Amino acid sequence: MILEILSLLLGLAMVVGGANVLIDGSSSLARRFGVSDFVIGLVIIGFGTSLPELVVSVTGALSRNSAIAIGNVVGSNIFNTLLILGLSALFAPVAISRKNKMRDIPIAILATFLVVFLGEFGGLSRVEGWVLLAIFAAYLIYTFRTDEPDSAEASEIKEFPLWASSLLIAGGLACLIFGGNLFVDSAVTLAKLLGVSDKFIAITVLAFGTSMPELVTTVVALSKHRSQMALGNILGSNIFNLLLILGVSAAICPMSFAGIDAIDITALLLSIILVWTGIYTGKKNLLDRFDASVMLLVFVGYMVKLFIAL
Repeated sequence: MILEILSLLLGLAMVVGGANVLIDGSSSLARRFGVSDFVIGLVIIGFGTSLPELVVSVTGALSRNSAIAIGNVVGSNIFNTLLILGLSALFAPVAISRKNKMRDIPIAILATFLVVFLGEFGGLSRVEGWVLLAIFAAYLIYTFRTDEPDSAEASEIKEFPLWASSLLIAGGLACLIFGGNLFVDSAVTLAKLLGVSDKFIAITVLAFGTSMPELVTTVVALSKHRSQMALGNILGSNIFNLLLILGVSAAICPMSFAGIDAIDITALLLSIILVWTGIYTGKKNLLDRFDASVMLLVFVGYMVKLFIAL
């Protein structure tokens, strides 16, 4: 048990250290190429932290197990928005730019409702999978074409040579993924040694552990005053999950939503609706602590429902 505790702490340290290194390398790269923090968070960090979900979902699709692929994406997006964005906004209000309101958040809302609509009315066919991929490609192209470099806090960024920035990003992502896996594996082993059930482990340890890289990366970005990078990480992960991961999975094998119940779908829709109401009502340009409190309450309610259903 002592070895597992040490492995747990090592995994946590790797995730925190990897997040710090990743943010520093990404900020330097953004400044060097005149790319905004949001796009770096969306493309590099969002995709990097979504790699575990991509592997799990594609593996599920290849084995004709759509429940794994879809459940992985739905659960990840619920955790990303309600728990991670909620905790982040509670820690420090998350600023929303005009482009976020006009471009990024609407595509996240559209992707969520589109996937739910298609899934609830016959599942995702191969053709619909390719449609999701086409929307994802169009969004990326439009994002790069309309992107503008950040001017705020540029003086606070330490600039590294290109090779060093690339090495920091690669090393940071590797630490996030490997450290997250080490944390999850150690936590699962500890839970089993303590006699905890598999269902309890799946709902708590695995769900939290697989979302930990996004959580730590977001909190570290906010602590370094990179709120757009933090938002790009969350929205990027969600958009990647819905359009890229489900698109690839459905293109491999048609996806059925039979294993996803009304509680999961409701929580997924509520998560994005709360982002919408928090930003587009009251003429606010940020997610504040009130929005965060509501998100976290909904998340707690969702978890309670899951426990009751055990």
